Amino acid sequence: MESISPAEFAARRANLLAFLAAQPQPAAAVLAANPERQRSRDTDYPYRQHSDFYYLTGFNEPNALLVLRPDSAAPQQIFVQPSDPHAEVWHGRRLGVDAAAEALGMDQAYSYDDDLEQLTELLDGVETVFYLFDDTDLADLLQQFGASMRRPKSGYQGAARYSDLSGFMAQQRLYKSAAEIALMRQACSISAEAHKRAMKACKPGLFEYQLAAELHYHFAFHGASGPAYGTIVGGGDNACILHYTENSAALVDGELVLIDAGAEFHGYAGDITRTFPVNGRFSADQAALYEVVLNAQLAALAELRPGNTLLHAQQAAARAITEGLLALGILTGSLEDNLEQASHKRFFIHGLGHWLGLDVHDVGTYEVNGSKRVLEPGMVLTIEPGIYIPRGLSDVDARWQGIGIRIEDDILITANGCDNLTAAVPKTIAEIEQWMRS
Repeated sequence: MESISPAEFAARRANLLAFLAAQPQPAAAVLAANPERQRSRDTDYPYRQHSDFYYLTGFNEPNALLVLRPDSAAPQQIFVQPSDPHAEVWHGRRLGVDAAAEALGMDQAYSYDDDLEQLTELLDGVETVFYLFDDTDLADLLQQFGASMRRPKSGYQGAARYSDLSGFMAQQRLYKSAAEIALMRQACSISAEAHKRAMKACKPGLFEYQLAAELHYHFAFHGASGPAYGTIVGGGDNACILHYTENSAALVDGELVLIDAGAEFHGYAGDITRTFPVNGRFSADQAALYEVVLNAQLAALAELRPGNTLLHAQQAAARAITEGLLALGILTGSLEDNLEQASHKRFFIHGLGHWLGLDVHDVGTYEVNGSKRVLEPGMVLTIEPGIYIPRGLSDVDARWQGIGIRIEDDILITANGCDNLTAAVPKTIAEIEQWMRS
């Protein structure tokens, strides 16, 4: 599958250059690649590029720096690792300085190892430097260069202020292009088929990590770089731990298992949760509670369209869960009182969903100027209601305890409504039981 084109990366940088050019005083932006991180002695974690740096460059090497300055004769500058035959034999090929400018669509390339002092020249006379405030390593570097530029008789004019670039980047990344949507469809397709594989493989006596292995095998075999986040496989009461990643327990006949897992494909994340019976058959109580969660998700999905907000979906899900828990006797009292008191939050303890993209919890605010953000075409988000009733609750009938249920799909907002990118995974009780039998 085609990835993002060089022209699209160039257009993204052009948007940022236009933003910088609109500042009242000369401005520049500096973004750094993620560093390599040591896992243990002589061993690094698998390298993963910083999402914002990748969004603007498509470049996947560490030790790199992007500098954009619209009032410069060469507005787009990049620092990369120099070619080094000895290092490349050990650690892999590098793009190198000579090839970087043309390959990445930049005006000029420098060596990150040998030419970093060039940053002084590139930032001379800039009034405001924009960078990502959560990048503390880059903050230290910029402060170091800024201090040296402000010394008497240095001959340079250092920046008077630093501003956070994260808000601009989040707003840009919130709207997915056609190329991004195509990659996300593939990430979701790989993730969906992996979940179906795990359902087929599931049986009592397997360990949670064995189901995780089925997922991870499918991700890798179909071209994903790996999981987009820590895979969750929680059997029985373990499903009541939201970020359970130990995945070490045996799966028990008669219990449910919750899988929350997604593949990362060309940097973009899938994120799916399904809950199903270990033995392939829901008990009556499991089915009753499952239907409450499913009805809540369907009610939320019905509210996803341009002009609505995520709050509309949250309110629909809250009402459905409250009605369902009242019908089962898990909540008591009137519907109106329970809705007013948000009683459902005792059992539905997280938000309804989140943005999805280069990060599994992708960037983007949920409010604009104090109001809930209106949904627009090109946005992608998850919808994932859940009910969690751990063991040991004195005021809840034991028949419901030790059950955690979540159902999560990845949703693209379209011009006319929404498109469920992960609908291929069985979700109704009948579909799940039939798939696990087949």
